[in-house]
Amino acid sequence: MRIEQLTFTRFVAALSIVVFHYGKNIAPFNHLSISFLFTQANVGVSYFFILSGFVMIIAYGNQLVINTLEYYKNRIARIYPVYFLAIVLVFTFKLFGKSVINVVDLALNIFSLQAWIPGKALSFNGVGWSLSVEFLFYALFPFLFNYIYSKKYSFKWLSSVILLVFVVTQLVLHWFLSSVYYHGFPSPGHDFIYYFPLMHLNEFLIGNAVGLLFIKQLKHKTGSYDIPIISLVVLIGIVLKYPIGLEFHNGLLAILFVPLIVFVALNNGLLTRIMKLKWFVYLGEISFGVYILQRPVFNYSNFLFGKLGVQNPTFLFYVAIVVLVIVAGLSYSFIETPLRYYIKTYRSKAS
Repeated sequence: MRIEQLTFTRFVAALSIVVFHYGKNIAPFNHLSISFLFTQANVGVSYFFILSGFVMIIAYGNQLVINTLEYYKNRIARIYPVYFLAIVLVFTFKLFGKSVINVVDLALNIFSLQAWIPGKALSFNGVGWSLSVEFLFYALFPFLFNYIYSKKYSFKWLSSVILLVFVVTQLVLHWFLSSVYYHGFPSPGHDFIYYFPLMHLNEFLIGNAVGLLFIKQLKHKTGSYDIPIISLVVLIGIVLKYPIGLEFHNGLLAILFVPLIVFVALNNGLLTRIMKLKWFVYLGEISFGVYILQRPVFNYSNFLFGKLGVQNPTFLFYVAIVVLVIVAGLSYSFIETPLRYYIKTYRSKAS
C-alpha cells in the first residue's frame, strides 16, 4: 500500500530543514512575518520520524510476518548508499581543503553510530545524526511487528505503552533543558537530549500506532479534507510562533503532526490532486538526497562560486538549492533506484 500524496510532504520537510541550516538569513525566509517558522524548521526531522513509523506500518501492515534479513537488506539498500556518498563528499572536501580529519568521527559516521556518543552527533556530516536514529528504528521494527504488532494485543494497551514512552520523553527533555546539567549548544548534554536515538523512539512508535489504527479503522474514510489540512498547518505555525516555553524537537508536535498525516493520507481533495502530480511525487522521492547531501553540496557550491568571486549570500543560497535538487535527482536515478532494482532481481533469481 502506497500513499502518493504523503511523498511530497517529505520534500517540504527536507527543504525546510535546508533553509533552517543555510537560509534563515536569506529573503524571504528572514522576513519578520515568517522567520519564526524557519528558525524552528528543524522540527521537520520529528515529522520525518513520525512519518517513517507510519509508512512502515502502511508498507508491511498486511503481511503476517516480516522477513527480518530481507527487511534489513532493503532498508540499507534504500538509504545507506546515498548516506555513504554524502560522507565521501564531505571527506573529499576536507581532504582537498587540508582540514583535519578526525578518524574516530569518520568511523562513527560510516557505521552510523555518531548520535549514540554525546559530543559526536553532529560530527562530519552533521545531518547524519538522524540516520543513527533511523537505523535504531529499522533494527527494532521487524521485532516490534513480528512479536507485538501482528499479535492480538489490545490496541488500547499498545497505545497506552507508547503514550507513556512519549510522556516520559517529553518530561525528561524539558526537565533536562531547565537543569544545571544543560550547558547549551554545543555541548555533550545538548547532543544527548536532542540527538540521542532513544530520545526519538517515541516518534517512531507513535507513527507505528497511528499506522495500525489507520489500517484497521481509518483507511476507508477518504474524503475532501483540504480545510482540516490547511487548518492544521496554520495551527502548527501558531504553535511555533507562540511556543510558551515548550520544546518541539523530540516529538511534542506529534499532537499536530499525527492528524496532519492522517488527513493527508485520507484526502482526495484539491491538495491531494496537486501533491500527486508527477513532479511533486518525484521531489518527494528524492527528498532523502536533498536532506542528507545538503552539507557537501553547499560546501562545494559556495567554494566554487567563491573562487569565481561571487560573494552574494542570496545568490549563493539559491544556486546551491538548485544544485542540491539536481544532485539529489542524479543520486536517486543512478544510485538509489538501480540498487533497489538489483536487490529485487537478486531475490527473484534466488527463489
